[in-house]
Amino acid sequence: MPMLEGLEAQNELNEVVKNRVGKACELMDEGKNPYANGFIKNTSNAGVIAEFGDLDAGELEKLALAGKSFSLAGRILSLRSFGKVAFLVLQDEGTRLQCYCAKEDMDEESYKFFKKTDVGDIVGLSGILFRTKTNELTLKCRAFKLLTKSIRPLPEKFHGLKDQEQRYRRRYVDLITNPASRKIFELRVLIIRLFRELMEDAGFLEVETPILQPIPGGATAKPFATHHNALDMGLFLRIAPELYLKRLVVGGFNKVFELNRSFRNEGISTRHNPEFTMCEFYWAYATFEQLMDFTEHLFTELARRVCGSSRITYQGQEINLSAGSWVRMPFYESLSVLGGHNPDMYNNQARMVEYIKSRGEKAVTDEKLGKLQAKLFDLDVEPKLIQPHFIYHYPTDISPLSRRNDVNPCITDRFELFITGREMANGFSELNDPADQRLRFEEQVAEKEAGDEEAQFMDEDYLRALEYGMPPTAGEGIGIDRLVMLLTDSPSIREVILFPTLKPEY
Repeated sequence: MPMLEGLEAQNELNEVVKNRVGKACELMDEGKNPYANGFIKNTSNAGVIAEFGDLDAGELEKLALAGKSFSLAGRILSLRSFGKVAFLVLQDEGTRLQCYCAKEDMDEESYKFFKKTDVGDIVGLSGILFRTKTNELTLKCRAFKLLTKSIRPLPEKFHGLKDQEQRYRRRYVDLITNPASRKIFELRVLIIRLFRELMEDAGFLEVETPILQPIPGGATAKPFATHHNALDMGLFLRIAPELYLKRLVVGGFNKVFELNRSFRNEGISTRHNPEFTMCEFYWAYATFEQLMDFTEHLFTELARRVCGSSRITYQGQEINLSAGSWVRMPFYESLSVLGGHNPDMYNNQARMVEYIKSRGEKAVTDEKLGKLQAKLFDLDVEPKLIQPHFIYHYPTDISPLSRRNDVNPCITDRFELFITGREMANGFSELNDPADQRLRFEEQVAEKEAGDEEAQFMDEDYLRALEYGMPPTAGEGIGIDRLVMLLTDSPSIREVILFPTLKPEY
């Protein structure tokens, strides 16, 4: 019975915790602090392995005879005791090293501490290096100090958490026990650092814009609302930094970017988290075609530096990120060529509503045709865009901030990048005509008043900024979490966010 098994497991856990608390109390009764401070490391596990990992047993013995001693600290991941001797695995910043502890090699004080030790405890050890009979590099412990008593046991020795949700809820345990998880986040740090370097090398200036905004703008999304007590005013967590960054372009910054946290009050899935990281950048006197060229270069270079090649594997499928191989296709052409629909169908309001409903999606008769076409694209085109595809010239109906195309005002000079069947970036030549922008905002306000919670607000200050004059500009947003997913072969966004949003456990 699952319930009985759960109770048995909880009772077993309670006994383990009780035993460990007892050990901590015994140490305190003896005047020893189970949460000691002041132990000084003189190296790390990674440093030991890098500098001495290639030495043979004889060379290590010479080091020991010369008085070379090492002071290490970390968490015990496994402990095998054989009477008065024991082997343990010490982990420090993800690197593991075997240690050997024997009563005859340690002073009485150190050995007392050692006997009260459990897997999960954080300890300090000092000793010399040697090789075991199996030729494994090992620290022979001469002194031992308990630094932090672990009250809760690690799961299943050091095989890690198996339950996916528990891995996300208890990320601290996941990072201790799962080297692959730690590697993803180390790569995330590297990807963001390299991304920033590439942007700066291209002449972009990194800036910061408000997270708390009186008017949320720059994207079609439902915002999170809050209240500022001192000013007695409503505020929103930003859904995008776009309108503030474009104010900076008006102010004379020709190339700006922001690596930012944004927040959207929307559903949660393997691709969506309410709090997420993206990069938005704006480039004065550039066009959306130049952005596509730059984006292709950016992704190709990141893959080469992070993965060693512009050809990567994602969930068992090879993805070719090599520059020059990326497909560029107009939006309406994609509905025909990839979606299999003819213009007579996707330009007919009634037929579109009927078809979208037949696919189990919501559609209403008076919904704008551009929005219906976007839903059709989501259903029948997007899942097929596995290799890099730029889809461009989107309907004006669904692009309230994009510049109209000079030849056809029903479409905009906008693109979206898709890889592995998901959107990775969105960019366009910016709308800098204040009169046209006001009309677009008014349309958005009408949609909001009709019940669309994701429609945008009227932003009079942004319109005022445009009236001062914004040069012809191209701008883009790239989803950093999805980029990390791609370059680390991660199937879910929760794998690449340290603390994803989850329902409360209790």
